Amino acid sequence: MLPEDIHNGFKEHMTTSKFNHDVPPGKLDYCQITGSKNLFEAIDLGHQPPCDALLSEEMLDQPEVHYPLRLMICPDSGSAQLDYIIDGKVIYPVEYPYRAGISEPLRIYQKSFADDIIADFDIPKDSLCVDIGSNDGTLLTGFKRNGMRTLGVEPTNMAHYAQLENHIETIQSFFTEDVAKEIVAERGRAKVITMTNVFAHMAPLGEVMRGLSRLLDDDGIFITESQYLLDVLESNQFEGIYHEHVRTYSLKALVTLMPYYGLEVFDACRASRYGGNLRTYVARKGVYPINPCVAELLRAEEEAGLFTPEAWATWRERVTDNRNKFLALANEAKQKGLRFVADSCPGRGTVLVNYYGIDETLMPYIAQLPGSEKIGKYLPGTRIPIVDNKIILEEQPDYIVILAWHYGDHIMAEWRKKGVKGKFVLPLPVFRVVD
Repeated sequence: MLPEDIHNGFKEHMTTSKFNHDVPPGKLDYCQITGSKNLFEAIDLGHQPPCDALLSEEMLDQPEVHYPLRLMICPDSGSAQLDYIIDGKVIYPVEYPYRAGISEPLRIYQKSFADDIIADFDIPKDSLCVDIGSNDGTLLTGFKRNGMRTLGVEPTNMAHYAQLENHIETIQSFFTEDVAKEIVAERGRAKVITMTNVFAHMAPLGEVMRGLSRLLDDDGIFITESQYLLDVLESNQFEGIYHEHVRTYSLKALVTLMPYYGLEVFDACRASRYGGNLRTYVARKGVYPINPCVAELLRAEEEAGLFTPEAWATWRERVTDNRNKFLALANEAKQKGLRFVADSCPGRGTVLVNYYGIDETLMPYIAQLPGSEKIGKYLPGTRIPIVDNKIILEEQPDYIVILAWHYGDHIMAEWRKKGVKGKFVLPLPVFRVVD
């Protein structure tokens, strides 16, 4: 099917369809967007714990729950999705440890994100800008600085950091249609709605989409950034597949989804966050002209074989090759009595370490930025301790694995400035050692 057909051919059908996009916890054996049973397996990562279910010392003697972690692809809709869904309250407990604002590269990126949106669309001052899954409010500080009314929606205790430190008003709740109704009643509708690395995480997709449609102003813009399926394929990013990421979006999947709710993708681009992500711009049908880059990206997905089993079979071979090289170095270091440790502890790092079968005998600790809620905890599954990263400067280990490899250049440069002399290991997109 041609990209133009994908973008135009579904609209009439989907705006009248009654298909339920919400899925309950448990097995998912059909496409969440269309209901199709035409799925194939991209990769099976085994049974793993939720990647951010960090353990306290008291929990080390208790059992852990592991869940299936398989990515399935629907070639008809372009959807890539897990085939087992965990309840959102399990995945996002109130003590959820991820905090956006401690990462300098992410702070810089999100500042430019807000500035770009306001400039590109000439958003009037005092417009309502809502960030869903707003974490500690870092993104919204950019909109607030530009004179916008801001509101975050965040289910975890990161909402407290947003309000106390960043002074961003935040509703501590999962985003639902009822929450959208309350916002509209109290503040009016939103000119800008953002979801950065959030939209792919929500199993009750229909609930979210109904809320979006209710909250978005007639000429409003919904901007979402998600890990991009094409980058997963091109950069061997298997570790971006984890239980929080219920779906990994292609542009084709988003173009297929939006018309169900009278919306359409009118612009899209690839961005650098998380080692490659997809930024899409959505509005009500016909409000904005569709940028030719939408058709260009759709065509690129088809030309890459993104929805073919053959492309993913080749990809799995590359994933296995990276894994074998990593394990060979880790075991060699152990045999020689060399220190092989890790720096940075993103959720995706949990998947990599568990899938590779790394434990404390090979990797004695994972270092993390000061101020992180993860320090003093243990990685789920492997139970490797997470410690303050000052230990790297003090200990000067022989090998330092950068689990947040997508920030590798920045992290390595910072350590070199501080006098770290060891070798760095970048596990992806292609395994390499940097002297």
